[in-house]
Amino acid sequence: MGSYSVHFEVYVRKMSGAPWSLHLATEDRAAALKGAQELMTEGRVAAAKVTKETLDQESGEYRALEILKLGAAEVAAKSRPQVEAQPLCVTPQDLYSPHARDRIGRLLEEWLNRNNATPFELMHRPDLVERLEASGSDMLHAVQKVAIPEAHARNKSVHELIRYFQALVDRTVDRLMKDAAKGVLPDIDREGFAATAERLSGEAERGYLLGAGVAASIASATTWSDKVKRLLDLADAAPRQGPARGLALMTVQQPLAEILENKPGMLNIMGEGRDLGVNLAAMTRLAAYDAVDRLMKIEDSVAKVMPELSPLALRLAMWLGGETFLDTRAAIGRRILRELTGSRRLRPGDAAGEIDMLRALGMSLTAAAGKLLPLEDVQAAFTARSKMLVTGDFVEAYLGQKMTACEEIAALIWLTENIIGASNKRLAGGWMKASVSALRFQKEMESSDETPATRLARLAGLQRSAARCGLVPEDFEPIRDQLGQIGGEIESRARLTQNLARADAPVLQRLTLLLKLASGETAPLGPAANRAKAEAIKLVKQSEIRTELSAAPQRVEAFRDLIQQAGLAA
Repeated sequence: MGSYSVHFEVYVRKMSGAPWSLHLATEDRAAALKGAQELMTEGRVAAAKVTKETLDQESGEYRALEILKLGAAEVAAKSRPQVEAQPLCVTPQDLYSPHARDRIGRLLEEWLNRNNATPFELMHRPDLVERLEASGSDMLHAVQKVAIPEAHARNKSVHELIRYFQALVDRTVDRLMKDAAKGVLPDIDREGFAATAERLSGEAERGYLLGAGVAASIASATTWSDKVKRLLDLADAAPRQGPARGLALMTVQQPLAEILENKPGMLNIMGEGRDLGVNLAAMTRLAAYDAVDRLMKIEDSVAKVMPELSPLALRLAMWLGGETFLDTRAAIGRRILRELTGSRRLRPGDAAGEIDMLRALGMSLTAAAGKLLPLEDVQAAFTARSKMLVTGDFVEAYLGQKMTACEEIAALIWLTENIIGASNKRLAGGWMKASVSALRFQKEMESSDETPATRLARLAGLQRSAARCGLVPEDFEPIRDQLGQIGGEIESRARLTQNLARADAPVLQRLTLLLKLASGETAPLGPAANRAKAEAIKLVKQSEIRTELSAAPQRVEAFRDLIQQAGLAA
């Protein structure tokens, strides 16, 4: 009776009519299903499907069972793509390209992490290749995983492409082993990195040869941090100028970028046991140290959440701040975007802290936009993350059970200020409208022990804050009007405007207080402000005003501003 192993694959169509391409392979069924659903929800693909791949260990053949299909899959299947599929890798050299190494990293992710290695090292180290071949079915699984989607895209048989890729792998391994046996691969620890780079800079295979030397130099490192330290040591030892320096630094940053884009590698360098928000803050500071450092000096909210960098991370940040390690900095940027658009919470169990963290990250990444990430990519990522903050579960956790109705509205205003995206703003506006219109809020404001003037000022503050949230008029106006109506009820019962107009006080003082009510400064715009405006108009016509202003000319400018704000200027 045969033995079997199972994994799950996520395939996507970028657009209707495009071929299926492999997006993810994992042994976790839930992760595969969730990944496909997220891709569709975020609109990143036209269709997605999940298949269950069962390998018969004895026959070496896979049986595929489709367990989920989403989007325009059937429509796309009826039409063949008009554009030729991307050319297959033909020579061993093709497998050393960034695109090929990225795919190798995804196909062999679990094996590489178990062996504390990067795709760059696997392609340059004979000992790793031997270990992979001795592991059993890992190599076969990887070849089959890449052959299946390619076969679908090219209308060829799976077995034909398995043989093709297996032959290419065999040629690549054979070349590496022969070069190692002949002593062609350099020993940069013995010869010196700068000298090796100078010697190889004129060779046709200089990237491959120097890469083998770098991979061998970091092979004995037992942790990702140790690998990064050794790579930075090599960068420090690179030639000072000329083509050899470019070759040396380009070679060093290839494994460095792979380590930093890899989750275990980044956590080992930045520190484990922290939540996603702190990790993203650390990555942002690492990749854009100067921009974030300047922002921290003027924004306390950013300085509060940014963690200190370890000596190794700070050393790396100095390299990333220049124009040398652009690919490495881009790798960190891609990692930040992936995490931001993912489903993990930034601050689990702390909804208010999540908003503060998102705000700080938004300011930091915007300040670093252009150098770290394109601004439009940052905005798209924060729009996706903002969507998580207006769900019912998050809002319920954010508001909790101990807030007063007024505190809830203030909290919702703060939430709305710190999210982006038109649809997200509308959802947040819906939460605000519901809270402002709730009977609980009205009763709380009308029966409070605070003085009417204090309650009116509180309502005016909420109204002004809501106006700054970026809501469209159809969402903001009902909120403004409801706050104004509640303020009108409070003012009417207290007869505040009438009492002010008839108070035994200098006319200029009374007019000033009425104008503050009318302008929305100490009462919400609406009935209360309108009544104050009507009383102010009556006082403005009195001759006593001109007499008092002529006696206090220093108050004329402030008085004129209040009149303009209240809409009484001619």
